[in-house]
Amino acid sequence: MQDSVRMRAVQSPIIPIVGDLIRQTPGTISLGQGVVNYPPPEEAIAKITEFLSCPANHKYQAVEGIPELKRVIAEKLTTENRIDLSQREIVVTAGSNMAFLNVVLAIADPGDEIILQTPFYFNHEMAIDLASCRAVLVPTDENYQIQPDLMRAAMTERTRAVVTISPNNPTGAVYAESALREVNQMCREQNCFHITDEAYEYFTYGVEHFSAASIAESANHTISIFSLSKAYGFASWRIGYLVIPKFLLESVQKIQDTNVICPAVVSQFAAVGALQVGRSYCQEKLTAIAQVREIVLAELETIPHLCTVPKAEGAFYFLLKVHTDLDSMALVQQLIRDHRVAVLPGFTFGLKEGCYLRVGYGALEKETAIAGIQRLVTGLKTIVETW
Repeated sequence: MQDSVRMRAVQSPIIPIVGDLIRQTPGTISLGQGVVNYPPPEEAIAKITEFLSCPANHKYQAVEGIPELKRVIAEKLTTENRIDLSQREIVVTAGSNMAFLNVVLAIADPGDEIILQTPFYFNHEMAIDLASCRAVLVPTDENYQIQPDLMRAAMTERTRAVVTISPNNPTGAVYAESALREVNQMCREQNCFHITDEAYEYFTYGVEHFSAASIAESANHTISIFSLSKAYGFASWRIGYLVIPKFLLESVQKIQDTNVICPAVVSQFAAVGALQVGRSYCQEKLTAIAQVREIVLAELETIPHLCTVPKAEGAFYFLLKVHTDLDSMALVQQLIRDHRVAVLPGFTFGLKEGCYLRVGYGALEKETAIAGIQRLVTGLKTIVETW
């Protein structure tokens, strides 16, 4: 007996692998996982009492989400993202990873192609492989900005979608409105979907976030993915949501009903409370994250001979290009073992050539971040300079 050939083609998730290494080295500071260091707002927790007050809440609810949550999401999308919802549907999901997998299964058949930018978000590539589809990889430029001309050249008759993530995981890049408009128009002309992942929409530093679904006449070919995990400290609550063309609703309902029936209703109640507080909750926290960002960047800028740090105006990541022939996973292992600091290796984001490391700073308090980044700088000096 053995597992499926399809599953053997899917890469193993890197977070648990690095987590095991961290547990084997007590005292390690993690610059790896992409979470924030603050909890959900009190208003979200208060909604749990309301949930518990009604016995009916313990039963299955609507596959696409409870009405009250869909209503507050609609208000947010209309006012903040400027998205016209008249030809669209909202579907609440158990996190944005489920949202992406729902979409791939709804729009693509085995063997179909979905264009990802490299470096890519590893769970996107994994979802495409799970669906027996093919990820077509298009490189970004030296500053991790998308290259629409290369995307167009990569399209074939089997292309079903182009994926953009802005602000980006793993690079922190924020894509220009003009570039996203160009990609969106390209998808319309080529009769495929533009899937835009906006999980980090509030995490920008001196630039504005743009939602491609706000483009006029984009409803039928644009799919937008959002998450509460980052902005509202909701990682373990597993609430995300999709904005899809109306004609995809039935297919997405079939997939979600088979997989999870409905996202946890208690989490949906909490999400209502969080969204009623709104963007201001994240904005209050963003000042502290921006301060940590500046500390991390200042430390990395002391070692330009060891690594390149491309411009990153969003999310809470820097993707370093390390000037070494060392394998990125071997470097990660040595940093944990000898210097008690953890980062993620570039290969998991599709970077097969060169040595890249993703540094995350959203999960750390200021003092811990300083200690962690100093360990990383010391470790790179020790390992790379002696390699």
